[in-house]
Amino acid sequence: MSRCTVFCMPYPSKTDRQTILSAAVKELVHGGIRDLSLRNIAASLDLAPNAIYRYFSDRRALEAALANEAARQLELALRKAAEGCEPVTAIRQMSSAYIKFARGNRHLYEAMMSLHVPEHDAAFHQSLWTFTVEQVQRIAGPDRTAQASVALWAFLHGAVALEAAQVLGEIKPASGLEFGFEAWLMAVSTPREPIDAFQIKPTKKRANKKVSARKRSVRSGK
Repeated sequence: MSRCTVFCMPYPSKTDRQTILSAAVKELVHGGIRDLSLRNIAASLDLAPNAIYRYFSDRRALEAALANEAARQLELALRKAAEGCEPVTAIRQMSSAYIKFARGNRHLYEAMMSLHVPEHDAAFHQSLWTFTVEQVQRIAGPDRTAQASVALWAFLHGAVALEAAQVLGEIKPASGLEFGFEAWLMAVSTPREPIDAFQIKPTKKRANKKVSARKRSVRSGK
């Protein structure tokens, strides 16, 4: 009687979540998050496309993981920049590192800023935000830390987005970034009333119009 021996081949050891994620990061270089191809990622690892779904339920899950990875890498860059620095220098160095990361990892940065599924893991996004807030608090104090952190992030992201869109040309000096940072620094370093306390006062002309309208209303008995 002949025998038939069946060998069960193990799942390739190289196929794990981190390996696929690393391949996806490399794939981003070719076309960005919008042109991300799961088939190309699988081919680069000598895998069947379906193998990716063993670790990522769908494309959106992979995109969320890429966003999380981008946040992790950015936080590492910011931590390295701020290490051992006094508060103002730390924020200045972090700002430079932020812009440098966005310039050097354009598609990965884009993935981080893209809308992703809320239920997916965003631990590194939260960690990045927490670290930023901690550093800003050293200058702004506890009462205005959240607002100051949002303002700083919005300023840096805006600068990166304008540069990527090539809106900033030769007639718009790069020193504008330094000007913006100094304005932010002055704002967080100076005790002020809450923004909600400020009211936009109407001009004299508008005020007179309101008074005239009120008088007409009284005369008509309304």
